[in-house]
Amino acid sequence: MGLSNLSELIRGRRSIKKGYTNQEVKKELVLELLNDAVWAPTHGMREPWRFIFIDQDHLPNFAEKVARTYPEEMQENRKNYLMEPNAILVVVMEAPPLPKQWDENFGATAAMIQNFWLLAWEKRLGVVWKTNPHIYNEEVKNLLNVQEHEKIVGFLHLGYFDDIPEDKGRTKANDKFTVYGQ
Repeated sequence: MGLSNLSELIRGRRSIKKGYTNQEVKKELVLELLNDAVWAPTHGMREPWRFIFIDQDHLPNFAEKVARTYPEEMQENRKNYLMEPNAILVVVMEAPPLPKQWDENFGATAAMIQNFWLLAWEKRLGVVWKTNPHIYNEEVKNLLNVQEHEKIVGFLHLGYFDDIPEDKGRTKANDKFTVYGQ
């Protein structure tokens, strides 16, 4: 018995970090994908996420501002790094004070991001989830209007691609699986 289409999609998805084409990532497509992605499991139907889209036209200004939050000797490198994708989707999560709710919100947001990633992959839109130091920087949070009760979960770098990175494989679940009491 072969793999289902979903299994193939899950196993075939890759992080696309470089090698983006010049094709513009349109906000309409990102919204279409997000409208399906938000069907992820979410505890108490809190839907703890919100999104900030930086398109190709606004990316240079945004990259410059974020790069300025780094030490001077790193700024050019960080600016170039942030200019690699064709667009960035910033995912912000409600960060409640109760650890249980915080964990639930993060789990739901991560599941939503995975849904988005798989849906994007189907359209040959490459995604990589970035958690660089700037997501914790107060100046970047202010730039993005992130509130005190929120957390930037990551920057999703987006861009169309031609070449699929090689399959690095995965450890089989059998190797990390135990049965309680045995």
